[in-house]
Amino acid sequence: MDTRFLGISELDEVPSVAVVVDVMRAYTVAAWAFARGAERIVLAESLDEALALKASHPDWVALKDGPPAPGFDMVNSPGLLRSVDLGGRTVVQKTTAGTVGALAVKEASLVLCAGFVVAEATARLLRARASDHVTFVVTGEDGQADEDLACAQYIARRATRASTDAAAGADAGKDAAGFLRRAAESRAAAELAEGVRQGVHPDDVALCLEVDRFPFAMVATLEGSLMVLRPRPAPSPTHDTPI
Repeated sequence: MDTRFLGISELDEVPSVAVVVDVMRAYTVAAWAFARGAERIVLAESLDEALALKASHPDWVALKDGPPAPGFDMVNSPGLLRSVDLGGRTVVQKTTAGTVGALAVKEASLVLCAGFVVAEATARLLRARASDHVTFVVTGEDGQADEDLACAQYIARRATRASTDAAAGADAGKDAAGFLRRAAESRAAAELAEGVRQGVHPDDVALCLEVDRFPFAMVATLEGSLMVLRPRPAPSPTHDTPI
């Protein structure tokens, strides 16, 4: 598998397969939303679009980065989201980097959105796809966010292991240690821990650094005019099949 690691501004063509990584916190939050019962997540282009979608669909749940704001139901925090019942709901998400990255590659044949919490499931889907070329979109800090780059590199490492490798699942935690250390020492982690960013729960960093918390990957596709994210169960590590 040939892999590239690019910031959003470095995308010069539509990739065949894209993995959009935002560890702190967009795609950790998205995974928690699905775990709390959300049916789908609509990735909004702008705050105005998110508010318009919410106004048109009052039963939808709108969330954003930063502090609470009129019209939005929640902020982009896994610690705050984990106790919310989202059974059957549609979530509208707008963040500074994660949603922007997914929309930048919306024409790709396969778009996966990921963080550490869905790393192995994402890797298994990549193995099942058996793609020759995969572009990892490192969304934070114009492609320089070490937590996102570390996660992208970790997923790439897992994806290139043979699906018949018995250690593919068993050794995941051991393999992740160095990558998690980089993420824990990143600027984003420090800003969250020190309260520099708003709309934060004290557990957010720890929740973002949980490896393989959830057994699904997250696939984004165009549904009409909307970019929609849905969970997809990962194939068995010994029975990967083409997507």
